[in-house]
Amino acid sequence: MHSRLRSFIGTILIILLVIIYALVATTVASLLLATSPWWVHFLYFLLSGLLWILPAMAIIKWMAGSIPPRNR
Repeated sequence: MHSRLRSFIGTILIILLVIIYALVATTVASLLLATSPWWVHFLYFLLSGLLWILPAMAIIKWMAGSIPPRNR
């Protein structure tokens, strides 16, 4: 697969990941944390705010692919 196509697909996947993840994380928080204290909200949003990085890193690694060596 060409690197431009791989970058385009990866960019679309990251945008979809962020949108879907934000909606799911907010929905879970509003359903489960409505009566929780402030520190539970803080911990939840801290962890959920960092957790999306793991799948995003996998997509970015896939986007980078294997770079062929240059001939000199």
